[in-house]
Amino acid sequence: MKLHIADMLSTQSAGHISFHTPGHKRAGADITELSYSDNLYCPAGAIRAAEEDVARILGAARSFLLTDGSTSGIFSMIFAAKAAGANKLAVPYFSHPSVFHACGAMGVEIIPIEQDVRRGIPLQPVEEAIASALQQADALLLTSPDYYGFFAPMAAARRLCDGEGKPLLLDGAHGAHLHFCDDYAGKFADMWVDGVHKSLPALTQGAVVSAREGFAKGLLSAVRTFRTTSPSYPILSSVEYAVKYPRKESIERASVAFKRGHGCLENDDWSKILVPFGEKSDDAQAALEAQGIYPEFNDGNYLMFYLSPCTKEEELEKLASALKTLPRGDMKEDAPAGGIPIYREGL
Repeated sequence: MKLHIADMLSTQSAGHISFHTPGHKRAGADITELSYSDNLYCPAGAIRAAEEDVARILGAARSFLLTDGSTSGIFSMIFAAKAAGANKLAVPYFSHPSVFHACGAMGVEIIPIEQDVRRGIPLQPVEEAIASALQQADALLLTSPDYYGFFAPMAAARRLCDGEGKPLLLDGAHGAHLHFCDDYAGKFADMWVDGVHKSLPALTQGAVVSAREGFAKGLLSAVRTFRTTSPSYPILSSVEYAVKYPRKESIERASVAFKRGHGCLENDDWSKILVPFGEKSDDAQAALEAQGIYPEFNDGNYLMFYLSPCTKEEELEKLASALKTLPRGDMKEDAPAGGIPIYREGL
């Protein structure tokens, strides 16, 4: 499939003399809006073509490329939802801080959804808790998958929202790699965010926010409010490339086998491997990093290893070999939710 933004950037003349921003004056891919480079605020060329392709791939009426991370997508979704009449938003206690910050900035009341915590891991809210909160709210926002690789009950949430006539928003910041799958956020939501840089080969801060037909116009207005007016063209190009990156089922199968063979936490998402080390977590992290192996996080019970379609199977084999030499400790039943934001009244 054609890479519209990369192809546009590659046509730039080697003799390009920059009398425009940015100040490094080196031109190349890091340029500003010029006669040939389109404009993110009102795209009509390469950026528009890329966004149309991305929308088709993700199953959206409109998709918008983001160079400000998933956070700007969260702000845009909540802004669009409020413009459509959602003044109260049902949100799980353990959600990304951008959700609470956006609600605070826009005067949207949070209706918290209760979640249980097990060994420091917030569990996805159950259908009954979602239904109870949704009755008091105008819209629902869930996270799927979460940082620990668990899917929200999206089919149930869709059914509840349809029954109440209320929109469903999904923070899929950790699930861009799932757009091939039935459990992809975009198959259920009215608006959703993909943090493309987290699990696909895009530059950091690259993301996408998308909408179904009924919310596309409102989301367009929202992204014009929250997206930067000085976007990074390398990031834009990398997002288009990443969404069009082919699925790599061999690494998905290798991850499933790895989890089975190393006593890992059973979760829903192949890209997130959680190895239990309990009280030995800090020692295990130090030993692995001494070998050049860096996990995504250490929450005091688990080390989490974040995969993508670009993970090599030989890298998993190296991790497997290293794990064999590391002792496991007792799990902490009362471990705090590892660095995960929690709703607090007044936010």
